[in-house]
Amino acid sequence: MEKDITLRKLESNADMRLIQQLEREVWDMSPVPTHQTFTASKNGGILVGAFDGEKLVGYCYGFAGFQDGKTYLCSHMMGILPAYQSMGIGKRLKLEQRSIAKQMGYDLITWTFDPLESRNAHLNTSKLFGISRTYIEDCYGEMDDGLNRGLPTDRLQIEWWISSGRVERSWTPDIAKYVNPFAISRSPSGFPVLQLPEKDLPEAAEGIEVPVPQDFQAIKKQDPVLALDWRMKIRSVFQSLFEAGFAVIGVRKAEAGVHYYQFVSIDTIPLQPIERGDQQ
Repeated sequence: MEKDITLRKLESNADMRLIQQLEREVWDMSPVPTHQTFTASKNGGILVGAFDGEKLVGYCYGFAGFQDGKTYLCSHMMGILPAYQSMGIGKRLKLEQRSIAKQMGYDLITWTFDPLESRNAHLNTSKLFGISRTYIEDCYGEMDDGLNRGLPTDRLQIEWWISSGRVERSWTPDIAKYVNPFAISRSPSGFPVLQLPEKDLPEAAEGIEVPVPQDFQAIKKQDPVLALDWRMKIRSVFQSLFEAGFAVIGVRKAEAGVHYYQFVSIDTIPLQPIERGDQQ
């Protein structure tokens, strides 16, 4: 049965304690101190909660960022209880975050995620219309929580230009066919194995697709050596494409346990804000 989930801003100290309870259940790690989240909420940060009745079942947390003369919202964490995942709550939380951020004067929201978590990638790019052109090696160093244990914590940085043509108009590139120079073989356990091309990646292509596992967590649990192989190969491929001027624009879901990142030239993506009178 579909649940009646409501959203609201999280602003009180009691709200911050609810967040801590959820963090422990979702990530199995020490939660962010309440004095930090409460202070962020009063100084340009945005915290949004999803509730099933009085129960907090998901939230997203962002704080004010500033770099190279640019102010933006750094969306640091989003968590949803396992029983409430795959219900569209993550997208609803991000859209509410965007709405509040626009009211506060932000035009950019950033966050990071594991490039091998294809479900997150699909939400961030294909549903929210964020882009990525930055790959961060071992972003957080060694982490001992259930999701990150045992691998370098590589991350993609998402740029969500919330007033841009890309986001306001749900812009996607008009490309008939993406180039896919990669091959997929199978491990003895049936997991996908990435085979890199012998030649350099085709920099002149309009669009390039890069395969990633549909269920990286299963590979991590059952075949850590293969998980590391995926990590290092994807690191090399993404860094090469970003250096060549490409950006991640979406994720194409496919069968046989593999999904595909889609890359296009950063120069083709409309990232400038749309004027108020030019919304159509």
